[in-house]
Amino acid sequence: MSHAPVTVVGIGADGWSGLAPGSREALRRAEVLIGGPRQLDLLPGDCTGERVAWPSPLRPAVPGLLAAHAGRRVCVLASGDPMFFGIGRTLAGILGAERLRVLPHPSSVSYACARLGWPLEATEVISVVGRPPAALSAALHDGRRLLVLSSGAETPAAVAALLRERGYGPSRMTVLEQLGAERERRVEGAAQDWPHLPGDPLNVIAVECRRDPSALRLPLTPGLPDEAFAHDGQLTKRHVRAATLAALAPAPGELLWDVGGGSGSIGIEWMRSHPSCRAVAVERDPVRAERITRNADALGVPTLRVVTGPAPSALTDLPTPDAVFIGGGLTAPGLLTTCWEALPPGGRLVANTVTLESEALLTDWYRRHGGELTRLAVAHAVPVGGFTGWRQAMPVTQWAVTRRPGPQQPPRPRPTTHPTAHTHPHQEAHP
Repeated sequence: MSHAPVTVVGIGADGWSGLAPGSREALRRAEVLIGGPRQLDLLPGDCTGERVAWPSPLRPAVPGLLAAHAGRRVCVLASGDPMFFGIGRTLAGILGAERLRVLPHPSSVSYACARLGWPLEATEVISVVGRPPAALSAALHDGRRLLVLSSGAETPAAVAALLRERGYGPSRMTVLEQLGAERERRVEGAAQDWPHLPGDPLNVIAVECRRDPSALRLPLTPGLPDEAFAHDGQLTKRHVRAATLAALAPAPGELLWDVGGGSGSIGIEWMRSHPSCRAVAVERDPVRAERITRNADALGVPTLRVVTGPAPSALTDLPTPDAVFIGGGLTAPGLLTTCWEALPPGGRLVANTVTLESEALLTDWYRRHGGELTRLAVAHAVPVGGFTGWRQAMPVTQWAVTRRPGPQQPPRPRPTTHPTAHTHPHQEAHP
C-alpha cells in the first residue's frame, strides 16, 4: 500500500451543513470517498471523488479495500468522532497513527449530554453496536447515569426489557433520535412499562438507573452474593471467592484461565473488575458449561469464553494467560504442569482445594516454586436450638504464586515426612 495518509472525516446527522471548513475541503479534494451509504448520501455533488460503500462484514474487508485504492487521496467517512467507538480505531491499527489524519465531529455522546445537561465525565457509555446487549448489566448501579449507543430502532425496547429483567424496571429512559439534525426527536418513559414503538434507527438511549428495592444489589468489589449465580453446588463461595480474586490480582486487559469453571464465578468476577479484562472458563460438564454462559450474560460479561472439555487437554491452543485459577481437577495428570508452563514470566497461578490429596500436591509445588500457601476457614452463625452457634465450612487450602523470569528459586528444605499426592484424575467440588 502507498504511504499516502488516509483522512477520516467525522460527520453528524446534520450532514454537510454541520462540517467545519477543513472537513469540507478534505472531502472535496478526495479522489476516493469511503463510507456507509447513509453517510455518502449526505455529501453534495461537488464532492466528486469515487464513492465506495463499506462491504459487510466491514472489518475483514478494510485492508483489501485500502490496498485497492493505494496511491489515491482517500477520505473515509465516520459517524461523529471517528476515534470514539468508530472506524478510526480500526484504521489506526491497520495503517498506524502516522498515516492517519482524523478530523472529528462532535460525537452523539457529546450531543446527548448537552441535551440532557449531564456532565460527560460522570456519564458511563456502553455500546451495543455489534456487541451483546447483556454487557449493559455490569453497568447497572442505583443512581448511575448511562448512555447506550444503539444498534437500531429495536434497541430501546430491548434495553427496557433487560432493565426489567435485572431488577431495574423503575429506571427512567430517554431516547434521543437524529441528534444534531433538523429531525431531532426525543421520547421518554420508565423501563418497566416502556410505551413507545420503534422509532428512528439512529438513536442514543439515556438511562437513569433506579433499582427495584427487591432486586439483588451487586457491588463492584469482589465477592458477589452467592445467590447472584445459578449453580448446582459447584461454586467458590463468597468469602473464599473474594480472597481468590485478591490473590489473582486482575488488571486491565489481562486474560484469565478459569480451569474447572463450575458456575463460572471466578472468571465472571475477574471480567467485572474492568471492561477490558478477558477470561476463558474451562468446564468438562456440558450442563455446567451452559450454566456458566447464562451466569455471564446475567452479570454483564457476555464475552466470557466457555470451553467445554476436560483439562489439561482442553487447554490446548488457548491464548497465553496472564493468570490461571484452578478450582477443580487438581490431581488430573499433567494439569498443574500444563498451567504452570503456559504462564509467562510475571503470570500468576492460584489453586484452591478442600481435599488432602490435592493439598499434598500443592504443598509439594509450594516447596519447589515458593509463593504463598494459605488456609482459609470461614464459619457462619446459625441457630442452635434457642441459641446461636458457629457452623464451620470446609477449610480451603490456597496456593498463590507468581512465575518469575529466569531460573526458578531453589527448593525449600524438604520436610522430614511428605505425603504422596494422589495421581488419579479427580474432579473436586469448588470450595
